[in-house]
Amino acid sequence: MPHLPRVVIAAPSSGAGKTTVATGLMAALTARGLKVSPHKVGPDYIDPGYHGLATGRPGRNLDAFLCGPERIEPLLRHGAAGADLAVVEGVMGMFDGASGRGELASTAQVAKLLRAPVVLVVDGSSQSRSVAALVHGFASWDPEVRLAGVILNRVASDRHEHLLREALEEGAGVPVLGAVRRTAAVATPSRHLGLVPVVERSAEALRAVAEMGELIAASVDLDAVLALARSAPPLRAEAWDPAAEVTPVAGRPRIALATGPAFSFSYAENAELLTAAGAELLPFDPLHDTRLPDGTSALVIGGGFPEVYAAQLSDNAPLRAAIADLAAGGAPIAAECAGLLYLGRELDGRPMCGVLDTTARMTERLTLGYREAVALHDSPLAAAGTRIRGHEFHRTTCTPGNGPTPAWAWRTPTGTPHTEGFTADNVHASYLHLHWAGAPSVAQRLTEAAAGR
Repeated sequence: MPHLPRVVIAAPSSGAGKTTVATGLMAALTARGLKVSPHKVGPDYIDPGYHGLATGRPGRNLDAFLCGPERIEPLLRHGAAGADLAVVEGVMGMFDGASGRGELASTAQVAKLLRAPVVLVVDGSSQSRSVAALVHGFASWDPEVRLAGVILNRVASDRHEHLLREALEEGAGVPVLGAVRRTAAVATPSRHLGLVPVVERSAEALRAVAEMGELIAASVDLDAVLALARSAPPLRAEAWDPAAEVTPVAGRPRIALATGPAFSFSYAENAELLTAAGAELLPFDPLHDTRLPDGTSALVIGGGFPEVYAAQLSDNAPLRAAIADLAAGGAPIAAECAGLLYLGRELDGRPMCGVLDTTARMTERLTLGYREAVALHDSPLAAAGTRIRGHEFHRTTCTPGNGPTPAWAWRTPTGTPHTEGFTADNVHASYLHLHWAGAPSVAQRLTEAAAGR
């Protein structure tokens, strides 16, 4: 198998600057003429958007909970086809993963599965010699994780950098690959679910990513990072292939995909599986398009921020009516999170599509976490009894939270039974986000339902 240089960018905790460093590193290496394959540990949709801007390739996720540890290396190889190297941004703190499940879905686990060297991004603010104890602890905690370098972030001055480097040289045994000064130039705006997605920022996002690349190119020894990436051993698994996961249906059913700023959350592999299953994909933007694409036989509405665009979505009455008509006509519809809100009667008091008898509103409470769910009823996505893994990430609530035939059941972290979502013969709507590479039968079943129209 061809050798794929690769490196994982980790941190001791969230907020240390992983995304700035990882995105800047991707941009800086791309500016050198290298083909960089961008990846993100965990389920997050937003960071991969910045990665995609930096590299010109789709940002992809490596989530051992959603897709299974056995698929991590195959998915990396699939996403990195034709690339010179892969840069993998970690999630949370390096050893933080699925709650109560040890190392599962952590950056450390993914680094071990990929046998990739790790560069630790350390927030140097408010410390000097203590940085050595911190890095020494991370380097020695799990001998199977190869912590091969440190990038110091938010360094205040030359004197501060000298103190940090001196401490690490004395006590940590891990080389410093760069020191990034404190700067507001590359700050990216955030809101209730994290960074603002790149699809909403356009020119601003491009400028921010370019500034990240310039900052990292000036602050980090890129040759040393490349040398580390090239030191990774050859990969062992075959690349993941969507065509091997599904069987093409006849008739090329036309499946419309909601896109644009309000519905920007999607995993690239989901669309690849639908295409491999024989579907023709038809993107449209519910903020601007007043009708569904011609010949639509099924509809997929993924996650995003409909609460930010509730007024515009509501004002587009012709499209809302077209979606209601599509549902009434029996076409398969799959909606998750943002799509669920859009299909309801109201969102924050504004009329939506009215396909589902539920109303949604913003709240102060963040619902976040992995879920192990079972399908309670047949739907276009899953047969009753199907077990699946997903994740929730939202600050909205629906009243009621499920219909008479709920989509999923699971147990909360305290063990309480919970039902959620809405199903009918042709509609599946839920807060649960799914990565279809971990459950290819979802794409197969939806495409077959679309072909049966």
